[in-house]
Amino acid sequence: MFSVCGDSRSGRILAGTGHFLHGPTIRISSDFGVTWEGVKHDPKFARGANAELKHIWQIVPGHASQPGTWYAGVDDAALFVSRDDGAKWTELKGLTNHPTRPRWTPGFGGLCLHSVLVDPTGARRLWVGISSVGVFRSDDGGKAWKLCNEGLPNIAPEFIKDPDMGRCVHKLAIDPTRPGVLYVQFHGGVYVSENAGDSWTRISAGLPHDFGFPMAVTERGDLFVVPLLADNNRVVPDGALKVWRSRDRGRTWRALTKGLPQKDHFVGVLRDAMTADPFSPAGLYLGTTGGELYFSKNDGDTWRKLPANFPRITTVKAWVV
Repeated sequence: MFSVCGDSRSGRILAGTGHFLHGPTIRISSDFGVTWEGVKHDPKFARGANAELKHIWQIVPGHASQPGTWYAGVDDAALFVSRDDGAKWTELKGLTNHPTRPRWTPGFGGLCLHSVLVDPTGARRLWVGISSVGVFRSDDGGKAWKLCNEGLPNIAPEFIKDPDMGRCVHKLAIDPTRPGVLYVQFHGGVYVSENAGDSWTRISAGLPHDFGFPMAVTERGDLFVVPLLADNNRVVPDGALKVWRSRDRGRTWRALTKGLPQKDHFVGVLRDAMTADPFSPAGLYLGTTGGELYFSKNDGDTWRKLPANFPRITTVKAWVV
């Protein structure tokens, strides 16, 4: 399972699951995970489409003004929407049929649409992140899309000759306090956009490495990342689990380590395995590839480990009910 999301408005939880026989499906719980049921119409490509639905990478609720609306990002890269609380899903073909589509190149993990953002100031503006294509924005609810890669470098120009492609986005996040401010954890660093994705600026100075996946932004606008060693060694540097925080949009960074293991702890943190709650001070929650779950009640200043061990943690989400 790569994706799970809860909605405080309805109390429903949606999960993107996989099955060796039935393939990727969405399941819904209305009782906090005690019981689950399938949906009537899972996300599916039209018959004859030149795409295969391999995974459901991301599920997010729509804008606050759209109760019952959900978005699902999948691999092969496409975006689906449900307007009836997850019962039926429709492909947003404006993205699928974008003029650049024939030139999209998958990353090592596939052609993944793994990040979906809904603008908190308006329901019609959406962003998605696709590996290793880049960032797209829609200003009309998903009908038309603009490629927003200015300032993001091609990470493999020797293999990907197309000047517009090769932007290996790992994670997108939005600042809830500043309209139009976005962050991207890129294959080669952390970047910020202050104009809704029209252009990007690198803000990695002060971080130990330029590779990583998870990213979270609190309600007050603090940015959190977990750098990893490299693409071919996806563990924390020196076996020390450190969460890095910036309170000034990436101009400066501080390592947060209190309560986190700092010796011989060679774990990774996956794309959706870190999140923040809406409280002040914020609660932060972090799961590792070693199956540990850590939490902080004070904006990351101190951390504690929950007394349980799980398999590799792919997704951690927090919401208020």
